[in-house]
Amino acid sequence: MGRERKFTKKELFQKTRELLLEVGYEAFTFSLLSERIEASRATIYKYFNNKDDLITEFMIFEMNEFFDKLKRVETYHNFEEQFEYLMDVIFERTDIKDLIEITMHVQADSHHKAKENMEQFDSMRLKMYDCLQNFIVLGKKEKRLNENLPDTLILGFIFQSIAIPNHFNLPRSEWVQAIKEIIGHGIFKKH
Repeated sequence: MGRERKFTKKELFQKTRELLLEVGYEAFTFSLLSERIEASRATIYKYFNNKDDLITEFMIFEMNEFFDKLKRVETYHNFEEQFEYLMDVIFERTDIKDLIEITMHVQADSHHKAKENMEQFDSMRLKMYDCLQNFIVLGKKEKRLNENLPDTLILGFIFQSIAIPNHFNLPRSEWVQAIKEIIGHGIFKKH
C-alpha cells in the first residue's frame, strides 16, 4: 500500500469551498472531496466524523478570515474611507453569502461537533455585526447615514448588495462602483 498523501487544513478547506460552491450541500461527499484533494476518504475521516463536522469547521475558518478583514475597517479614520474598505471586502468575497446559505442545510442536531460549530458560527455572525457598530456610529456622527434608519437595516442592506444579480454582465469594477453609488447616494438624481 502506498503512502498516504498529506495535506494542510487550509488546502482541505480550499477544496471544500470549491466543491461546495460547485455541487452544493446535498451532493457534497467525502468521496468527491478525496478525489479533489487526492487522498483517501479514510484520511479525511481521521479528522472529521462526517460532512457536517467538516463543513461547519470550514465555515468557522472562513468566517475567521472574513472577520479579520472586517475588523480592519476601524484603521480608516473617516466614514467615507471605512465605507470604501467595507465594500471592497464584501465584493472581494461574494461567495461568503452562498457559503452561509449552504451552511444552513447542515444537520447540526444529529452531530455533537457540528452543533458546537454551528453555535460558534452563529455567535461569530453576531460579533461581525457588533464589530461594525462603530462604523455605523461614525457614519451617523459625520451625518453621512440617516439617523432614523435602524443600524441592522443599514448593515443588512450593505451586506445583501452582493446578492444583486448582474444580468447584463457589466464589468465587475463598473458594477461594484454603481452599487457603492446607490448605497452611498441613492437612486434619485440630485437637483
